[in-house]
Amino acid sequence: MNFTRWSARLPGIPGTQRRAAARTALATTSDHRADGSVPAARAEQRTDPQAVPAVDDLPTRHVLERVPALVALVHGPDHRIAYVNTAYTAAFGPRPLGSPAREALPELRELGLLPLLDQVLRSGRSRTLKSRKAPDGRSYTFTCTPVTDTETGTGGPTDPAAEPGVLVFATDVTDHAEAAERLRASERRQRETAVTLQRSLLPQVLEQPDDLRIAATYQPGGTEAAVGGDWYDVITLGGGRTALVIGDVMGRGVRAAAVMGQLRTAVRAYARMDLPPHEVLQLLDGLAAEIDANQIATCVYAIHDPNEGRLVYSSAGHLPILVRDENGTVLRADEPTGPPLGTGGWMHSSGSVPLAPGATAVLYTDGLVERRTEDIDEGITALERALAGATGTPQVVCDRLVRSAGLQADHDDDVAVLVLQHPARTGPDGELFRNATLELLGGVEAAPRARAFASGVLTSWRFPPDLHDLGVLAASELVANSLQHGTPPMRLRLRRTDRRLIVEVTDGDDHLPRRRRAEPADESGRGIAIVATIATHWGARRTPGGGKAVWCEFTLPRKQP
Repeated sequence: MNFTRWSARLPGIPGTQRRAAARTALATTSDHRADGSVPAARAEQRTDPQAVPAVDDLPTRHVLERVPALVALVHGPDHRIAYVNTAYTAAFGPRPLGSPAREALPELRELGLLPLLDQVLRSGRSRTLKSRKAPDGRSYTFTCTPVTDTETGTGGPTDPAAEPGVLVFATDVTDHAEAAERLRASERRQRETAVTLQRSLLPQVLEQPDDLRIAATYQPGGTEAAVGGDWYDVITLGGGRTALVIGDVMGRGVRAAAVMGQLRTAVRAYARMDLPPHEVLQLLDGLAAEIDANQIATCVYAIHDPNEGRLVYSSAGHLPILVRDENGTVLRADEPTGPPLGTGGWMHSSGSVPLAPGATAVLYTDGLVERRTEDIDEGITALERALAGATGTPQVVCDRLVRSAGLQADHDDDVAVLVLQHPARTGPDGELFRNATLELLGGVEAAPRARAFASGVLTSWRFPPDLHDLGVLAASELVANSLQHGTPPMRLRLRRTDRRLIVEVTDGDDHLPRRRRAEPADESGRGIAIVATIATHWGARRTPGGGKAVWCEFTLPRKQP
């Protein structure tokens, strides 16, 4: 192949133009000196320009053979091989000149470079393919540049040298590619560690209260750094009440997941104190500042009491709870809302939203509704529309809401969704959920009336004799404790579910009873001890309007299949 007929010039490279301008300047200087002008003193010290070879005078083959990169030259529409340098031959072996690239350069075919060569010929512009792994096991960055025959008046239409060609220049980037892969592997391991920690800190099995059906889902973000601190939990409080919580720790990675785990553990501890929602958030606010003053979190804490048919909640900068009633109408519970946890200096308050039988409530994090191209209110409105048409079990509703959000595999935030339903029970199922209430007017007849009422109710509910007697004894002791230490109004409530019997007494005094050891000579102090001994669980809490409620529950024997 005669390389003097090819000028492998890269169009538009400024260096070539500068070298040409330099040669013109040198020629001009020589002309001035021939005219008798006196050159500058510094110019007199220069070496004769004719002794320095110009770039255009260097042999093309000599230059390309010494280039450490892989070089191949092809021409024509079928990309016939015109030249491969020594580095190319060392990497892939000798290649027959004049053969089409599809047959003689299989490595380019496997790397998908043949269509790229076609594009370069058509457009006359360079194209680059970054970091592709070749059959020899090494990684290369390929640059394909168009070359043309600059001679005129030579070569007919059948002369191969007259056809346009492509210079393939491959740089070995194996070290860079391996370093990048090691970095990606390290990031994947870090993300997997964060996801594992995140999932291990979330509840492995959701508690299933008697009166609610609950499902939840968590999806980590799809990007390397998107594992965050989203979390949720379901906590049975006793007495038929259930606490539900969902939150989002700002930030990414293992640190956010670790802070989330601490907050979730604290919520479970505070929930056992059976405090109102706003008091739980008040305690969490101080704890969040102690854990990490630079990291804040949003959270909503709600309590469901089947006797009230409402969801009492408090929100620390979190998104509003959505409630769909049995007719499909969706209510947004967005008041009251305080600042996120960890900011301090704010007194949180509680609100409530109806959750009647047949209703469905959704608690969620911002990954479900927030998009970079939309306002977050638009995302919440879209979620409301999706919830209005979502029916079925809580898990079905949960899955439909996630699908309606259009989350892709590479979404940039994690998502947590908690769905709860208060089912409307009818027929045989409704017979298993019963309530009975007696207003206590005080006086010496209050205790006998309470025992007679409890005995009649438990008999009508067809409880076995041993459970009947335990229920009557518990009701008697709780009423006696309220009559002695409480104030009106007083009320006895009996409630049964498919799993337990609950006995509860409320009064107007807010001093909570505690279990203590009664001395033999004491005339009081044994009632709570008796209740704690015979019942499966017992507890006491302050009621929102003032006063207290003392309760105990008995686990019902399971029916044999």
